[in-house]
Amino acid sequence: MIITPESYIAALPEDRKAPVSRLRQEVLQHLPAGFAETIGYGMLAYVVPHTLYPAGYKCDPKLPLPFMNIASQKGHIAVYHMALYASSSLMDWFLEEWKQVSAKKPDMGKSCIRFKKPENIPFELIGALAGKVTPQEWIAIYETAFTK
Repeated sequence: MIITPESYIAALPEDRKAPVSRLRQEVLQHLPAGFAETIGYGMLAYVVPHTLYPAGYKCDPKLPLPFMNIASQKGHIAVYHMALYASSSLMDWFLEEWKQVSAKKPDMGKSCIRFKKPENIPFELIGALAGKVTPQEWIAIYETAFTK
């Protein structure tokens, strides 16, 4: 049963363990104080705990406020960053920075960045992205964008 970040990584296919572990380390190295690492929705999750935001996630207030996830999906490794979806200035920053690390457009959804080849993951950029928003800033963005 996957209940810790370590057990999540241990359960991954061999070719996914190293890149997911490196993503995790980059996120943990840059993540501002106040966020908590856990398992959420079957992925590595970085959340605002109830101790900082008692209201929790609007879809299920029993859950802490989600911020960022890392997942090994069937055909790719995904990084989910909720503030990318909610903050156009953060998205603009990310897309400008992306141009410095890749000539190709990122494979993205609204808050998801997909990497089909682990060797194409810009680990340092993902770490920098993790550090761009504090828990307090995320709460303010979240309340403005999602709780109206």
